[in-house]
Amino acid sequence: MASRSYSVCVLCQRAVVVKMMCRGMSAAAHPQSQVDFLKGERHRKHPGVTNLKTLHLPEELQMAARSIIRRAQVTRLTERSHGLTNFLWSRKRAVEDVTLRQKAVSLEKELWEKAVEKREDIDEQALEDRIRKKVLSDLRRTTYHWTPMKYDEELSVVYMAARLAGGYAAVRRALNEITKRDPAFAPKSLLDFGSGLGTVVWASHSCWSNTLKEMVCVDSSGPMNILAERLLKGDDERAEPHIQQVYFRQFLPVSPKVQFDLVVAAFTLSELPSVKEREDAVLTLWRKTSSYLVLVENGTKEGHKILMEARDTILKKQETTVYDSRPASVFAPCPHELICPKLAREPVIPCNFQQLYQPLPLPGHNEHQTEKFSYLILTRAEPAVVNTLDWARLIAPVQRRTRHVHCRMCCSDGQLQHVVVTARKHSRDAYRCARSSDWGDWLPIFPKVTEDDQSGSE
Repeated sequence: MASRSYSVCVLCQRAVVVKMMCRGMSAAAHPQSQVDFLKGERHRKHPGVTNLKTLHLPEELQMAARSIIRRAQVTRLTERSHGLTNFLWSRKRAVEDVTLRQKAVSLEKELWEKAVEKREDIDEQALEDRIRKKVLSDLRRTTYHWTPMKYDEELSVVYMAARLAGGYAAVRRALNEITKRDPAFAPKSLLDFGSGLGTVVWASHSCWSNTLKEMVCVDSSGPMNILAERLLKGDDERAEPHIQQVYFRQFLPVSPKVQFDLVVAAFTLSELPSVKEREDAVLTLWRKTSSYLVLVENGTKEGHKILMEARDTILKKQETTVYDSRPASVFAPCPHELICPKLAREPVIPCNFQQLYQPLPLPGHNEHQTEKFSYLILTRAEPAVVNTLDWARLIAPVQRRTRHVHCRMCCSDGQLQHVVVTARKHSRDAYRCARSSDWGDWLPIFPKVTEDDQSGSE
């Protein structure tokens, strides 16, 4: 009996040795091992992880918001906040005049051709009037009617109930990209264009409270500026603001030479009525940027297209007067500066990301919610890299299966890639990192695999 136990122990020890040898051979066979890209971090905290856990509003901000809502006593607040959220989410860009004229000409031509086909003895003037009325009627019926948002005191409170927590979560997640990949960045000044409730100030303060000394909030809405200031003071006009050195303006600083370390426009470009106004605003914001420009919009097709407009404007538009000659480069989320591959596919699916957050404790708002958003970060500095390897952005949820995971990524060559990652094909470290990653994180670009490799079960 003792002899048999000894034999079993020897066999177990041999099995362990063989397993360790196989692991060593696997690591040697795959150059992208722990030594290359983990940099001493655990797999679930590898250098490409930029996602955040469920975000909560700062305690002071939440208490101030609840106090304001309680004192305002807005009727049907929950219902109206849901309605405003849905309205803002479905909001589209205004139709350009050129596009409208082209549509009118095309429709008029089509109606004339139909009339000519069944031509009878008719009055041409009467036919022309009838076609003109038909064209106008069809245009009114089929054209998106864009109207500017005008926030009075009550609607500002409704907007706060609807968007304070979600807007904070989106901005905080976008800023985390900078804090994670450029930890040396220590901004002293901030410009928030279209500041609204001041969520950018709160999110920036949570990242760089020790260095930020000047924060300028610009919003054309007087009631919104007043509400943002009340939030900073905890809904007590005699109290000191929780965050110091915050200044509210209704217009941008006039001098083009005044720059800020960090410039942010969150959910603002979509409120401008034309391509020309958006281009002018983006170029102005870029001129005022000394380090990073952060743009955030809804995670819809419209929001994504607005950001791609802004990206092209800054990367390709030549300004007549240049005050800062340092070129622009894309910091996030794109791993390249080529045409967005998602716009080249039909149907167009927006490049968006998501962040879990805890909403304000209102009726129907108690459970964790998800903010879906698109963002763009441009920088004047040399782009800070995760490390020396080539990394790609995960653009969809990672699908975890038995012994393999499906990763859909946007790569540095401007192409979308679907990779089935396994420990055998890509190394144990790469597989564990992929399994620990999620939508929005960075991953090393794995060698492209054959069709046979892609046949893993869904």
